[in-house]
Formats: sequence, C-alpha cells, structure tokens
Amino acid sequence: MNAVKVIGAGLAGCEAAWQLSRHKIPVELYEMKPHKFTPAHKYPGFAELVCSNSLKAERIESAAGLLKEEMRRLGSLTMEAAAVSKVPAGGALAVNREEFSDYITEKIRSDPYIKVIEQEISSIPDGYTIIATGPLTSDALSESIKNLVGSDYLYFHDAAAPIVTAESIDREKVFGASRYQRGGDDDYLNCPFTKEEYLSFYNELINAETAPLHGFETSGSYKVYEGCMPIEALAKRGEDCPRFGPMKPVGLTDPRTGRRPYAVVQLRLENTSGTLYNLVGFQTNLKFGEQKRVFSMIPGLENAEFMRYGVMHRNTYLNSPGILDRHFCMISRPEIYFAGQITGVEGYIESAASGIYAGLSLARKLKGLSELTLPPETMLGSLSLYVEKGSPSGFQPMGSNMGILPELPEKIRGKQEKYSALANRGLSALERVLKEADS
Repeated sequence: MNAVKVIGAGLAGCEAAWQLSRHKIPVELYEMKPHKFTPAHKYPGFAELVCSNSLKAERIESAAGLLKEEMRRLGSLTMEAAAVSKVPAGGALAVNREEFSDYITEKIRSDPYIKVIEQEISSIPDGYTIIATGPLTSDALSESIKNLVGSDYLYFHDAAAPIVTAESIDREKVFGASRYQRGGDDDYLNCPFTKEEYLSFYNELINAETAPLHGFETSGSYKVYEGCMPIEALAKRGEDCPRFGPMKPVGLTDPRTGRRPYAVVQLRLENTSGTLYNLVGFQTNLKFGEQKRVFSMIPGLENAEFMRYGVMHRNTYLNSPGILDRHFCMISRPEIYFAGQITGVEGYIESAASGIYAGLSLARKLKGLSELTLPPETMLGSLSLYVEKGSPSGFQPMGSNMGILPELPEKIRGKQEKYSALANRGLSALERVLKEADS
C-alpha cells in the first residue's frame, strides 16, 4: 500500500497520522520545522501550542470536556500527551507546552508506520493526502490550495497572550482562587481592580499603540475572530466590554475585602514548575513597549518580568461548506482531506479532533471498511456537520459549544442538568456508533 501523505505535524496532522498508523497504514508526515518556522512558531517539536497552554474545561458537562472525552474514546494522542504533561488549572486542562510537544514528537518519530520527512511542501502531492498545515500555511502551498478549491481564502487574525515570571508578581496585591471555587486556590492568581484603577487602565489600553501588521498578515480582508480577539480591540467596543469578558470578576471574592472586585485579571500557570504565568484572555497586538507600560498597571504586575510579549499573526481557513464533507474529505477530490483550523474549526482540541476524524475516515476508506459517520449528538459530529453545512456566505470558525448540539426531546430547566444530559446523550451515541463499526 502506498503511504498516505500528511502535511503538517501540528495537533491535527499528528492525530491524523496516529489514526492511520493504528490501522497499520504507512504514513509520510511532512513538517518544515526545524528548517523553517512560521512567524508564530518557535519550538522545534511537533504539536506546538502557540496561543495558550490551556485545553479548556475538564468537566464532561461542558462543551470542551465532552469533546475531550470523545477524543479519548477515539484513541487521541493529544489526550494521552495532556495526561502526562498537565499543570494545575482549576477546572481546566492545561499542560506544560514543552513536555506536551516532546511526548507527541517522540511517539510520532518512534512509530514504525510513520516516516517523518523534514521538508516544506509547496504544492499538493499526488495520491491520498491529508493537508493539516494549520492557520499559518506557507504562501506557496496556500496558492496551491487556493487553485485547488477554486475560491479565495478567508482570513482572520489570532493573538497570543504575554507570559510573566512568578517571582515578579506582587503577592501582597493578588489572591489565589479559581472561579466559583472550581479547582485549587493555587491554580490561578487574581489581580483585583477597584473602579478607579480599572478606568485608568482602560483609558491607557484603548489609547496604546499597536504593532503594524506584516505583509503576510495584510493580504486578504482584515478580520478578527471573536474567540481570540486582542484585549485592546475588545476594549474599544466599550468601557465595560473587558469586564464582561476576560476581566469579569464573577465567581471571585477578594479575601482581603470580602467583596467581589470591580474587575480582575487572572494569571494561569504556564509550566509544571510554577515559575511562569500567562495573562488569561490578554491576547494582544500592542507594541512590546506599550505592553510593558500598560500591563504593568495591573495590580500585582507593577514590577512584572515579561518572558514573552503578546504577538499577533494571521490565521487562514477555507470557506469549507461546499468544499469539504463532514469527514473533512474534499468533495471534488475524494483522495484529499483537510484537518485542523484550516477547515474552519477553532481551537486546539477542535483542531486535534478534526485530525482524528480525518485520519480515521481515510483509514477506514483504505481498509475497505464502512464509513464511520459521527452523529450530530456528539460534539465532534456537530462540529464536522458545521464544516459541511455552515453558511458559505458568512462562514466563520467554530469552536466546541453546547449550542451546536441538537435540542433534547425533553425540556430541562437547569443549565448544568441540561448540559449533563446533552453530554450523556452524546457519549451514548458515540458508543453505539463505535460498537456498530466494530461489528
């Protein structure tokens, strides 16, 4: 059997290659690192996490928790790596980035069915191929894909948050607590604002100077994805927008005052040794000097040492409806699959999950097995259905959320009870499909 070519060793590409290998199908995995890096990537390992080290909520009755459990049951390498590299993060699953990448890299490189080829691919190869080049696909391959699909790409911009050293945080001004007490008190540090402090910070934030976009970021129409909007862009929508977004104080009580702060910035552990914290929800495109000046106004970060400033980079995705089916297979070229954020799914776990589905679907096709279609009651099934059936005139990236699942037949009043019922229904549906596929 000829090897399947998988282009890109990010989360989606590694998951796709892993699924093919589990079915004993040879894979050629192409990755241009370490010879060439995108503007956002720095680490030579596979499955590099750029924007955040969080894989979202753990709870099964949350959208992200449900998707992660589905991934585990589908044999996810991402979930395997996360289990051995996790760091405390309250109700979320967060990982040590390097340990996470190193684990996946070692598993892929040592797999007997996967041959890693360190080479940039500039055109789509012949034969069965999974394109998982991510949101920063190279210009040459982008042009090749554009010619293949016969339509223009859509663009949005993604921004990464700064990281500060733990020892530079003023512990007299911050307090440890997880929102709604979900998790340990040491999982998050909270920087509380009074109203006066917030208004001063807000004024400086909206007037701070942003970094100019590079040429590779200005091609196409300029769009900012709602789920990863720069904090300064959000702030310019209105004075209270950050307080109802990443700076929301709900679920938190400052033990020194016994009251909820007017606003809060949460700091989340970045590594297992506890030496670094990232500013949750503070993706930004401010100039580095401006980041130092403005973010040092955050209570507790007056003398913060910034180990990484926020950066902004281009994300690219297909106008997938009409191009891809729900198995992430190209409708007009059934030997070609896509996976990851380039398909229009948004987020780390969503990208990885699409790689699982694409790899599994192609593996079953090559093995002559019946097609495995995940039901819409599952989170991955609903996401893939969105990729296939979303509106092509207004298609936007979609992350996991309970709103894309079909309604329950019965009315359930409580939100948590409803989400729990949706999750249980989805997992039961997945188990039925997997059992039928094995029979």
